[in-house]
Amino acid sequence: DDLIDDVQSFVAAAEMLKENGACKIYVLATHGLLSSDAPRLLDESCIDEIVVTNTIPHEIQKLQCHKIKTIDISILIAEAIRRIHNKESMSYLFRNVTLED
Repeated sequence: DDLIDDVQSFVAAAEMLKENGACKIYVLATHGLLSSDAPRLLDESCIDEIVVTNTIPHEIQKLQCHKIKTIDISILIAEAIRRIHNKESMSYLFRNVTLED
């Protein structure tokens, strides 16, 4: 998803997936707002891992839920701004994507 804030729908979907045989459940979102009791609900849920970027600070939420992992995209954003400013191609950013474990 693009934003994870009110997590009740994610938790309900995860429960349905687990009931239907899912072994592991991951939630990925660009922006991890995670307000109110979202960290507690996620921590108590059957979701194995929540992956968000660092576009929104969420250090406090990470203390409340050990399942939250953060991907740092600051270098990507900086390069995008540089390329836009210099009128360079943005496609380069998407051709050179590598996956890490």
